[in-house]
Amino acid sequence: MNNSWDAIRSHFPVTRKWAFFDHAAVAPIPDTAAAEMARYAQVVGENGIAAVGELVAGTSRVRTLAAKLINAPAVEDVLFVPNTTVGIGLIAEGFPWKAGENVVLAAEEYPSNQYPWLNLQSRGVEVRRIPSRGNRVEIADIAAAMDAKTRILSVSAVQFASGFRADLDALGELCHARGVFFFVDAIQALGVFPIDVQKTPIDALAADGHKWMLAPEGAGFAYIRREWVDRLHPIGVGAHSVIHPFEYHKVDFTLKPHAGRWEGGALNVPGLWALGASLDLLLGAGIPNVAARVLELTDYLCERVKSVGCEVFSSRTGNDRSGIVSFTKPGHDQKELMKKCRAAGVVVNCRADRLRASPHCYNTFEEIDRLVEVLK
Repeated sequence: MNNSWDAIRSHFPVTRKWAFFDHAAVAPIPDTAAAEMARYAQVVGENGIAAVGELVAGTSRVRTLAAKLINAPAVEDVLFVPNTTVGIGLIAEGFPWKAGENVVLAAEEYPSNQYPWLNLQSRGVEVRRIPSRGNRVEIADIAAAMDAKTRILSVSAVQFASGFRADLDALGELCHARGVFFFVDAIQALGVFPIDVQKTPIDALAADGHKWMLAPEGAGFAYIRREWVDRLHPIGVGAHSVIHPFEYHKVDFTLKPHAGRWEGGALNVPGLWALGASLDLLLGAGIPNVAARVLELTDYLCERVKSVGCEVFSSRTGNDRSGIVSFTKPGHDQKELMKKCRAAGVVVNCRADRLRASPHCYNTFEEIDRLVEVLK
């Protein structure tokens, strides 16, 4: 590693014990994020509500970082969510559906990007699930599934099991041309691959921070394009949804004119402060640099596991590549191999009866060699 990756690696205590390749599940957090959680505990422990100015300012700083990560037009277009599921539900339940309309999504999506849409069937909304072709979700198949009654396309930026990375620009243009709302489940991409909501016509996205953004569970964010704010029915409104949120004695149901109307109540402030520390680390390294490093590591991983008889399932063609590598070792029980890796201090996972490795920028080639030694 060069010095910059060494410096980032020094912030991850997990490296003392594990070769950790499971950022697509629940990532370890850096020491800077842990310190922010401890700082929150100290601030509130010593001051309670008397520290309200510091609490609000700290959270506002994180919102600015989140907006920077996706190049949001304004910080007010970002709202905090406890998880991706909530972000998806805001759109699924708030969209102005009419019976007979449909939503299109990939059949292999993570359940959180399926169940909120399937839950709409009782309202007469059809869910069109498009099967992958091997390790890819083909844009032509998505386009063919759309018709005059398609209202939403919901896709993961990166598929959780196969690691296939979607061409968000092409899908956004397809949706824009057909008047279809474009929603992105960004949890397997944000923090490692650039997403620019001004460049790509994404109408909304959501992601929890506990994977590639290296934050605790329960601290994530969503984005809703401003032109959609008044067209979506707000879900979960509360005291903080209105334009005068701290005038508790006065009931004036005038909703905020931006994504803030979906933040009805108290936020996970310690988790968000930790998210901010991790975003500082990632943005400081430069997201394009992080992406290049992760692809360098996963390319090496693919070649090394092939050398010991493994078969790589993930598409490794051009921009299909992501931080997730799905592979198998024929003739072996993949879950038993996963357990064998864990016993040897190497953390990988198993999805769709395949091993799944997902290294981050602070991982090393030497750690990948440790994985390969176990797979021998």
